[in-house]
Amino acid sequence: MSLYERVADLSLRIDDTGRERTARETSNGTERVTTTFVLSGPDATGRGEDVTYATADHDALDTDFPDLVGEWTLDSFSDALAGRDLFPSQPPEREDFRHYRRWALESAALDLALRQADTSLAAALDREPSPVRFVASTRLPDGDTDRVERLLERRPDLEFKLDPTSDWPAATFDALRETNAVRILDLKGYYEGTGVDQDPDPTLYERVFDVPGAVVEDPAVVDDTRALVAANRERVSWDAPITGLASVRDRPFEPSWLNVKPSRFGSVESLLDTIEWARANDVSLYGGGQFELDVGRTHVQLLASLFYPDGPNDVAPTVYNDPDVPADPPASPLPAPANARGMGWE
Repeated sequence: MSLYERVADLSLRIDDTGRERTARETSNGTERVTTTFVLSGPDATGRGEDVTYATADHDALDTDFPDLVGEWTLDSFSDALAGRDLFPSQPPEREDFRHYRRWALESAALDLALRQADTSLAAALDREPSPVRFVASTRLPDGDTDRVERLLERRPDLEFKLDPTSDWPAATFDALRETNAVRILDLKGYYEGTGVDQDPDPTLYERVFDVPGAVVEDPAVVDDTRALVAANRERVSWDAPITGLASVRDRPFEPSWLNVKPSRFGSVESLLDTIEWARANDVSLYGGGQFELDVGRTHVQLLASLFYPDGPNDVAPTVYNDPDVPADPPASPLPAPANARGMGWE
């Protein structure tokens, strides 16, 4: 039985739908807005977080999707979502946000179905939760390593995921190598039209691959970088392009690493099928975060605890995203969740 088959036939009854909006200042100096969908049924509520990045897309969300009320299986609910427009007021700012919203609703439905069955995701998938190793993700404007240094003062064993840019001087890379704490360097070579786009800069790529032991995420494979990326393919990970198995098979070479961000997959089926394929093909996995503000964070932490607890998971507690460096941040690993019901981290 596949992972998805273990949950596809779970039944759920939805009597009411609702939304909860959350906003918070982040360490990047911007306000993050998310919407949590709440699906209510007899004796249980399921929750899933829409991590769409554009605030305008949350502002335009003016429906509670009342036609989702009724009795479903998880699979029939997913089919219903596939056939409808989840951005009824206006098209999303980016097309991939359609996946983000679908995941919010599907994860809420899965949470509700598990709770109504009085079981947990761990039990349904026959997995045992484990402590979760995590890395802290932060941007370093102009290559200033001050935030890394202050976090290491508080947690000397902390590990990092960083987003290098062409304006980082060589001295930044020298300082980072000395910490021996960098586990992922994200080149964001597949982002377009965002505030974090990074062009494929050969000098930057050489400096990144010169950081020993770091996984290199999303390098753009173009004429000026192809040979370097291919020579280091065992350290290369993919993130932004990964939306399911078809996208994995469309990579320039079979991956050694994948960053699993559930919202990019849209459906529970696509996510679980990709995890199952990766485990069968010895592809190393780690979880990715997207500045979740509500249950989305515990959902990505739970998935990490069940399938890739020892990976360099970018799922740190949300206090690491605060504008100010926390005085006493939680240590890695996170204790294993009880996950007594639903997708909760009890």
